[in-house]
Amino acid sequence: GTVFSTTKQTLSKDPESFLCRICLDDQLINSMKDSTGAFLIDRDPVYFGPILHYLRHGKVIIDRGLSEEGVLAEAEFYQVASLVRELREREKVREMEAKKKVGRPQHVYRVLQSHEEELTQMLSTLSDGWKCEQVINIGSGYSYECNQSEFLILASYQLDAVEEESSPSRQVSSDRYNENHLS
Repeated sequence: GTVFSTTKQTLSKDPESFLCRICLDDQLINSMKDSTGAFLIDRDPVYFGPILHYLRHGKVIIDRGLSEEGVLAEAEFYQVASLVRELREREKVREMEAKKKVGRPQHVYRVLQSHEEELTQMLSTLSDGWKCEQVINIGSGYSYECNQSEFLILASYQLDAVEEESSPSRQVSSDRYNENHLS
């Protein structure tokens, strides 16, 4: 097994915890001790480290790659109530953040300019998830010789959660799309 060295004072930080009870009354909990008087507790030592750190410093510190759910399960076993509350609160915050991402889709918007004669072609070439949101007639062109109306097309693209992480590449490809279709 793994040996952890600490003080009774540290283990007694939460007076309702299993750890405090074994420190205060050896008869209350029949935990086995080795020849040196160390308690033998048959639990995963990987998850005990963050619990001991919390009792020492009052801060939740969990190394990358270590499951917070595993630390929560051990905190529940050891009945460290304040740590259990804090880990559950962190879990709720993560769930709320995940729901926000799912609940509100993110969009990229582009404005395209087109002459009247190119408008139908421009609208029909929107692809790859691009959607026409609005077409705005902005009047005739700047040249007095030209009689054609000019239009602005507002197009949108909905980003998925996976695409949000890689949105710069999506933005580059949409910029290329706009460069090819602007008059």
